[in-house]
Amino acid sequence: MRSRSALVVLFAAAITILASGGSKVHAQAPYPSRTIMMVVPFPAGGPTDIIARILASALQQSLGQNVIIDNRVGAGGNLGIAYVARANPDGYTLLFTSTAIAVNPGLFANLPYDPIKDFAPISELVNAPNVLFVRPDSGINSIGDLVAKAKANPNTLNYASPGVGTKSHLTGELLKLRAGISIQHIPYRGGGPATQALVSGTVQLASVALAPVEPLIKSGTVRALAVTGSTRWYSLPDIPTMIESGFPGFVSETFNALFTPAGTPPETVSLLVKHVQEAMKRPDAIEAAKKFGYQIVAGSPEQMTARLHAEIEGVKELVAKAGIKAEN
Repeated sequence: MRSRSALVVLFAAAITILASGGSKVHAQAPYPSRTIMMVVPFPAGGPTDIIARILASALQQSLGQNVIIDNRVGAGGNLGIAYVARANPDGYTLLFTSTAIAVNPGLFANLPYDPIKDFAPISELVNAPNVLFVRPDSGINSIGDLVAKAKANPNTLNYASPGVGTKSHLTGELLKLRAGISIQHIPYRGGGPATQALVSGTVQLASVALAPVEPLIKSGTVRALAVTGSTRWYSLPDIPTMIESGFPGFVSETFNALFTPAGTPPETVSLLVKHVQEAMKRPDAIEAAKKFGYQIVAGSPEQMTARLHAEIEGVKELVAKAGIKAEN
């Protein structure tokens, strides 16, 4: 009996060791060993999706695994962002998002995710300024002229943006607060319609992302008053920044960044950071980003964390002061 009992104990111990060893082998499988899904919470063909595909192509080559794009669209980006927040933190489900992850906490009363607690930042990949512009026949040649005209004629000017809650809209509201002027916001469904409204004379001012407007600026179809980056845009060296126009610290940029769910193993995060930074510094990635109006950042997780905190607090403050109503 004792012999049989001893054999049972030894057999059970052997099974435990084998099971433990098998689990360890499985857990230590090198990353990545299968397809990576990169969730983009915006439609295919849009600016964020385009940059995501540039990155996905580069990562596919450097990591040796397929990287597929999954466009999960809805609720101002919240649908796709929330999906990744609930995903398994193993590095195989990534979030490629725009500034929406920092803007939405100020615009939605009840988010299905926490942008700080639910994600581990990988990198801010690219960013781009907005541009404030008018018609050439407006008689407005600078931000100073615009402010003077708005103060002399309160509530008579209006400005177009690609929609409520976009960075372009928030740029216009920040200008109103900083300059102490009252101009009416007219939201459109995208930067194209907002630009067309300005060109046709329906509105007196427009605030949109720089890239699609740059050809119109260079052709003289519209007059740019200022860009909203921290420095002048490389291909429009004659256009001043808002800072140079008399508004210290006035920076309003749209960024694209990569995140993974919180709890992803540190070694996986480190590997992703390394490959993502290298991918975005490749000459073909730099040229592609410039083509679509972005400049490369390829920053660190720490830099992205600091920016995310600052952007969230800044947007919440602006939304409160401007009286923008949060959605449920």
